[in-house]
Amino acid sequence: MPDVKQETMTCRSGCGACCIAPSISSPLPGMPQGKPAGVRCPQLTADNRCSVHGHPERPAVCASFPVSVEHCGSGRIEALLLLTELERMTGSGREGSA
Repeated sequence: MPDVKQETMTCRSGCGACCIAPSISSPLPGMPQGKPAGVRCPQLTADNRCSVHGHPERPAVCASFPVSVEHCGSGRIEALLLLTELERMTGSGREGSA
């Protein structure tokens, strides 16, 4: 039986946790120096949707994010907690203020 935590899933509409919790070291539209952890990506809309999803300007790092139960949990709050902890464990040092 497969490990449930490794199962892939469809991205949740209106979640946005992967656009807030992790730091991103590569340039993003609106953030040429990358994004600190805990800072909303400027491409994230008020209803937590990516405004560049499906567009050529969407950064490769975003398109390659592994949408899975392991990273996204069972809902937005759990996703924020899981990704914040993962960021803390990896020690990127690119923290901002949310």
